[in-house]
Amino acid sequence: MTDAAHSGWPTVELDPVRRLKVIAAATKHPTFAERHFGAAFDELWSVASDLEQELPHLVPGLRSFTITSSEGDRLSGRAVGALGHREHFDVVLRPGWCLMQSKILTSGMAAMPDAGGSRFAFFSSLRLPGGQALDRVRRTGSAQRHEEILDRLEQRLETRSAPGKAE
Repeated sequence: MTDAAHSGWPTVELDPVRRLKVIAAATKHPTFAERHFGAAFDELWSVASDLEQELPHLVPGLRSFTITSSEGDRLSGRAVGALGHREHFDVVLRPGWCLMQSKILTSGMAAMPDAGGSRFAFFSSLRLPGGQALDRVRRTGSAQRHEEILDRLEQRLETRSAPGKAE
């Protein structure tokens, strides 16, 4: 196969947030939210990428997330929901990029420096047969749930950056 750079076809580099938006659009039944934060990229990403300590604070209904193995930017993890449901996730975690997939869910986060702060995006998508029917139920309030995740990220940023505040 010919290298794309030498094929005559146009190419484009996408920033992490746009790349996540493309992946979300290519999945079935995605929900997606994006927001500008005043925090610097390094500060924002140190919170968002701390899957074991911060993800349970960000995602409603998630009791815990435990990294079970890692090799470079590839991780495996176990999520435990508020009702005790356990799910194994394969994770790719890089600066500004996190993509997670289990048997029933694909989700991701992306961040990048942006004028006076950072841009952050989050998406999730069900991977189940009958997802369209489930999606109708799930979509009710999904925009509000995603905004809640972004609000919680803002709160965690404030908590971790405030002098003298406990994490």
